[in-house]
Amino acid sequence: MSNVVFYTEEGLQKLKHELHRLKTEERKKIAQQIAEAREKGDLSENAEYTAALEAQAHLEAKIGEMEQLVQNARVVSQSQVSTEKVSLFTKVKLKNHNTATIVEYQLVTESESNVSQGKISVTSPIGKCLIGKCIGDIVEVKVPAGVIKLEVLQISL
Repeated sequence: MSNVVFYTEEGLQKLKHELHRLKTEERKKIAQQIAEAREKGDLSENAEYTAALEAQAHLEAKIGEMEQLVQNARVVSQSQVSTEKVSLFTKVKLKNHNTATIVEYQLVTESESNVSQGKISVTSPIGKCLIGKCIGDIVEVKVPAGVIKLEVLQISL
């Protein structure tokens, strides 16, 4: 049975682009490494050849995994997302009561998360606590640095 994975249109396009890059550029690089290692003689004692074959196997496994992800991917459009409650693909503005700072995150799938871009996974400690919350709700989240208190100020797309 396949596991459906939800993506934004942007996230799915990034995945497809990376898959294409692996299939074209990376396959060529490894084929070149194998060819160069073959030219060095006895393959039974050729560490470079063995390493290149291992790299090829690793790459093909990664390509297979990514092809499976693309096959099981479902795009969620903004029209399918409600801003009544915090949910997958909503943006949420939060007040950190511990530091009195305002932060904004978009809740995304694990594969699309990137904290530096303000995208956190719904499976992260903060993401899990926010799912289903409404404007005005306050949550306490246990994070590696301790417990933080967050208030939901705004939910948008």
